[in-house]
Amino acid sequence: MLTIEKLKAYGANVDEGLMRCMNKEDFYLMLVGKATEDDRLPLLEAQLAEKDYEGAFGTAHTLKGMYANLALTPLTEPVSRMTELLRSKTDTDYSALLTEAKEQFGKLKEAAG
Repeated sequence: MLTIEKLKAYGANVDEGLMRCMNKEDFYLMLVGKATEDDRLPLLEAQLAEKDYEGAFGTAHTLKGMYANLALTPLTEPVSRMTELLRSKTDTDYSALLTEAKEQFGKLKEAAG
């Protein structure tokens, strides 16, 4: 079960996330829970593999917004770096950032239990 304490241990800025959710803990936890069910990270991985940088930018930008609004800092950071590189359609090796994002997503899912 997802709790505020587990999110704090994960590294989320829970105070910021709660503030964005009008300090409604149940609402915040529900939104974070929905984020753990989101399947766009594999889509981003596929788009990067295909060098579809325009599509990957859209996907990364959406993920960045979702993670940042929920103050999921460990997950926001690698996705934000990818978003900025993809904004200019930079042809580079995204594997390290993608691996970091996938690892952080896995840790978030673990916290959600």
